[in-house]
Amino acid sequence: MSKIAVFPGSFDPITLGHVSVIQRALPLFDKVIIAIGTNSQKQYMFDLKQRKDWIAGAFAGEKKIEVDIYQGLTVDYCEKKGAHYILRGLRNQQDFEFERSIAQMNKKLNDEIETIFLFTEVEYAAINSTIVRDIIRNGGDAQQFLPKNIQIT
Repeated sequence: MSKIAVFPGSFDPITLGHVSVIQRALPLFDKVIIAIGTNSQKQYMFDLKQRKDWIAGAFAGEKKIEVDIYQGLTVDYCEKKGAHYILRGLRNQQDFEFERSIAQMNKKLNDEIETIFLFTEVEYAAINSTIVRDIIRNGGDAQQFLPKNIQIT
């Protein structure tokens, strides 16, 4: 059985913090699926195709990475993809409390899927997509928080 992990998120946009967690998870799994969740009630800054292209570009040439789009429950998506692991990055105590609740609910929904937490490296702990979007929206330079393949003008 292959060890497949799903790393779900909106990735609006993907940041160096996300990239770091994914790169550090690669030795643990046979495949990591970066799954862009869609929520019709959420207003995104970047369209779905752009986000998918940016993620694919950030991991170009990495054979263990798949980039996909999904709707609905993450555990249902995991089951469909044959994934037994959900990968999540934690920056701080607030992330832990939030993610723990989700992991416990996911475990109740499907007890064959485990959530794996990786702590964000210290240099990326303050980075999140919400802050990056705010920097971009207000004309600041967010390039230092983004993979090199992403050029926002």
